[in-house]
Amino acid sequence: MQRRIEKPYEEIRNCILENIPSGIGITRIEYEGPRIAIYTKKPEVLLGQSYVVADIAGMIKKRIVVRADPSVRLPEEEAERKIKEIIPKDAGISAIFFDPATGEVTIEVKKPGLALGKEGSNVQEIIKATRWSPKIVKASPIPSKTITQIIHYVCSMSRERERIMREVGEAVFRTPVVETKNVRVTFLGGSMEVGRSAILVQTDESSVLLDCGVNPASTNPRDGFPRLNVPEFDLDRLDAVVITHAHLDHSGFLPFLYKYGYDGPVYCSMPTLSLMTLLQLDYLQVLESEGRVTPYSKADIRDAVLHAITLRFNEVTDIAPDIRLTLHNAGHILGSSIVHLHIGRGLHNIVYTGDFKFGYTRLLRPAASTFPRVETLIMESTYGAPEDVMPPRKSVEEEFARVVNQTLKDGGKVLIPVPAVGRAQEIMVVLDEYMRRGEIAEVPVYVEGMIEEANGIH
Repeated sequence: MQRRIEKPYEEIRNCILENIPSGIGITRIEYEGPRIAIYTKKPEVLLGQSYVVADIAGMIKKRIVVRADPSVRLPEEEAERKIKEIIPKDAGISAIFFDPATGEVTIEVKKPGLALGKEGSNVQEIIKATRWSPKIVKASPIPSKTITQIIHYVCSMSRERERIMREVGEAVFRTPVVETKNVRVTFLGGSMEVGRSAILVQTDESSVLLDCGVNPASTNPRDGFPRLNVPEFDLDRLDAVVITHAHLDHSGFLPFLYKYGYDGPVYCSMPTLSLMTLLQLDYLQVLESEGRVTPYSKADIRDAVLHAITLRFNEVTDIAPDIRLTLHNAGHILGSSIVHLHIGRGLHNIVYTGDFKFGYTRLLRPAASTFPRVETLIMESTYGAPEDVMPPRKSVEEEFARVVNQTLKDGGKVLIPVPAVGRAQEIMVVLDEYMRRGEIAEVPVYVEGMIEEANGIH
């Protein structure tokens, strides 16, 4: 990542200091990834006047987060006791995780509404009492080891995470050398083939990689991995990686970049981070069991996790001096995203669909199809030929139920080989619904361990 930062930082800092109310106790203003973090000794005052922060964010056209200065935060053990005193026992706290790098505390509860309190009163009380910023999330009825390990690892590496986020911000908000007037798109994989999706988008100033997948079916590295050896690709000048979804043909080669020195961010949705970590670990295990050479290690997967910045759908984020990213629902699997890139000052807009589904499923809504502006559309085309007309879903489900019932009636066992992420969950919902309606005989359903872990992430 390139860094030329002095002027933008001074302008942003001066604008904040000129417009912030006096007596707030600002201790520092610094980059936190694609956002600006304001550290204060009185966070509850600034959060209580949220319009002030919103006005400043509008002036500098940057996202702002308010953090309590570390010097005023309660020690973690004492803060945990306070949190348990404030949140009602009936809310069912299952876990509390502290992140010293951001001053956030994640509180997993069975009943989020009860934990929040009326109009967020409990959240405000926690901020006042502990000076930690609470993030209340619903605890999964199926615990996920992957999510827990990710949270623990990121929190344990808080100092390194802080460095990464600061350097990402410096790169994102650097002063461009020249005005962006050109855009180049290079396909490093996934073009006229299935697998190893990787698209390089370059401007006069920036370089962004969309997806970085493998072809799991290939045993030849030349055909199985993206063509990162082309002259256009320079790892040292790469500003960001964006992952559309967790399937290995879109995310499986990401840790390889960190193995060879990439120190920049990877942007994705929150579910994608957990699911792709699960699948990458499984990918290594499969390769090792087959006696094949692994392209990266578990340490490289952890490095990718540490550099991950998760985004919500429809949240506009600066990822380079001249590129803004927005993720939209793709409807393919949990967390799958359509990528919208706004380049320059209205110069060009690219939409990259990744894998998408424009139709309702039992778990997900259809893919987004409306965007503010699009000049270039890069679209996957699986089942996109004129002859690829799928039968109605209802008839397929009924045929599935018929085969299952006939097999059971004949004394057989039904084995359903299915990808662990996405389709497995759809099949489980279909089985549950048809059994509840009495259209499939109620018999025990055994689920493979990796599918159970994916269910926990869902």
